[in-house]
Amino acid sequence: MERSRIFSTVRWSPAPGIGLALAGLFLFWLATRLSPQQPGSWSFSLQILSVLILWLGGFLLCYGFDALRAAAFPLIFLVLTVPLPDEILDRIIYALQAGSTAITYFIFQAVGTPVVRQGFLLSVPGVTIEIAKECSSIRSSIALLITCLLAAHLYLRTTWKIVLFVVLAMAVSVVKNGIRIATLTLLSIHVDPGFLTGKLHQRGGFVFFLIALAILYPILVLLQKSEHFGQNAETGKVTPALVSE
Repeated sequence: MERSRIFSTVRWSPAPGIGLALAGLFLFWLATRLSPQQPGSWSFSLQILSVLILWLGGFLLCYGFDALRAAAFPLIFLVLTVPLPDEILDRIIYALQAGSTAITYFIFQAVGTPVVRQGFLLSVPGVTIEIAKECSSIRSSIALLITCLLAAHLYLRTTWKIVLFVVLAMAVSVVKNGIRIATLTLLSIHVDPGFLTGKLHQRGGFVFFLIALAILYPILVLLQKSEHFGQNAETGKVTPALVSE
């Protein structure tokens, strides 16, 4: 979509490109000296990062700094291919567990369901549930992060609004997971205990993912309209659509 803008100015940059590529190779060599080297280790993550740096060096070598600046978002977006070490990932999962537990507890109280909380355990009449690592929605949160990063890049231009939208997306991801857990638990209490182990639990994550998108869509539209309003204000023009709203 943006190739014409990215490659509008192309200039051969051998020295910086080769230097960056060599830095990537050096990092790869250092990473192979660490142990262990299986997935989830710092060594494995650094090896993948070194490959990414090598790619960036090749891009800079062939197309130059102007193209590198123009392609900043898609190139930085590749950082998402670098797996997080288990040490960092576990902390993120723990934070998601804590947030999901708090949201679920709040929902139970809001709907008048008696609930007792002990850590990640929530006891309601007839059942006790645990917000385990598998219930942290880490995969769904990553998918939502990727989706919102793309949406913010395509539709927003102000840096702080992009950051705000992405931060809100992560907050909504936690809220969405709390809604999912509370919904399944309430359905198991009032409708059928099988909801805690049925298809909605195992395969229904996309339903709540769509709910998160539905929450975020009006926020994105509002932020986008505020940018248009600011641009019109700077030029002294106001569109009829904004006046009517």
